[in-house]
Amino acid sequence: MRKPIPYGRQTITQKDIDAVVETLSSDFLTQGPKIAEFESAFAEYVGAKYAIAVSNGTAALHLSVMALDLQKGEQVITTPITFVASANCVKYQEGEIVFADIDPESYLIDLVAVEELLKKSEPGTFKGIIPVDFAGFPVNMEALRSLADKYKLWIIEDACHAPGGFFTDSKNNRQYCGNGEFADLTVFSFHPVKHIATGEGGMITTNSELLYNKLLMLRSHGITKDPQLLQQQDGPWYYEMQMLGFNYRLTDIQAALGISQLQEASGRLKRRIEIAGRYNTALENVPGILATPILDPGHAFHLYVIEVHDRSGLYNFLRSKNIFTQIHYIPAHLMPYYQDLGWKKGDLPVAEAYYENCISLPLFPGLTDEEQEYIIEAILEFYKTR
Repeated sequence: MRKPIPYGRQTITQKDIDAVVETLSSDFLTQGPKIAEFESAFAEYVGAKYAIAVSNGTAALHLSVMALDLQKGEQVITTPITFVASANCVKYQEGEIVFADIDPESYLIDLVAVEELLKKSEPGTFKGIIPVDFAGFPVNMEALRSLADKYKLWIIEDACHAPGGFFTDSKNNRQYCGNGEFADLTVFSFHPVKHIATGEGGMITTNSELLYNKLLMLRSHGITKDPQLLQQQDGPWYYEMQMLGFNYRLTDIQAALGISQLQEASGRLKRRIEIAGRYNTALENVPGILATPILDPGHAFHLYVIEVHDRSGLYNFLRSKNIFTQIHYIPAHLMPYYQDLGWKKGDLPVAEAYYENCISLPLFPGLTDEEQEYIIEAILEFYKTR
């Protein structure tokens, strides 16, 4: 039996292992120098002024809405085609989430649908928007910023799928996900299936010094020892809890792995794009395959998603051949929790139609050409008999 091929997995080298072992032998396992080193390297990678390492991508989202002072009952817009954390972070702060439908070709949040929601609302009803760079395809943040400014909204860019991704702005400049040019805050995830793996882990980037300093406290119980921020001075041991925060810290062990992984990120992104191109060439004209991804130069290809006839049949057929695909995502508004809040089938028809047909094929840097060819041949075999 062939070795199972997952839809995604981490690539860990001896260099990664050595970096972790070195940190395990050091004086700090957490709250040490590797955190700042990772933050500095990641900020440079995406082109932002500041980066704050946290325990995971969900923590990054939660801290971001906290830092932007979302209050009970205030409304935020996001996409239904995302992992539920993109919406849940608003509920953590007792805000109200409103889903906008997606564009049928890019699968990104539809800015026309967003503006329709905003036009129909009372001024000040909506406080922010959380766009998602779904599958690694960046949202046009310049266009979104223009819309957000018109309605006085903040932006948290969920770029958990898209480190290294970029879009080209109106002046023909590359704008990298997380560079802080248009979003107030951008969040990233370092889950093993993502571009950079630390086991669990996340990062927030921003160009705002005010938000940066606030996030540093919020990730560690709302505590500071910064002499310039203390309200009194009792001695070198003294610290103050100035706001209610959480323990959302990353460890030095994870940061060491992240630093090592980041050094290989560009090469692994190139490999992802290469794999996606080979899939597109082989599959785009196959009867039964309804859509293949847009091969945009700035697409970071965390996922390779196609739309197909008989999705369940293909899923099970590939599984019988030890090829493990995944579905990204069940629309968030159809989760029982959000249905209990009033959302229902039929509210977002484009997202719901997409879900009926979507399937994510294996895509990760360690996928070999031979494995990819085996996957392609299996898909062709399935549709040849239909």
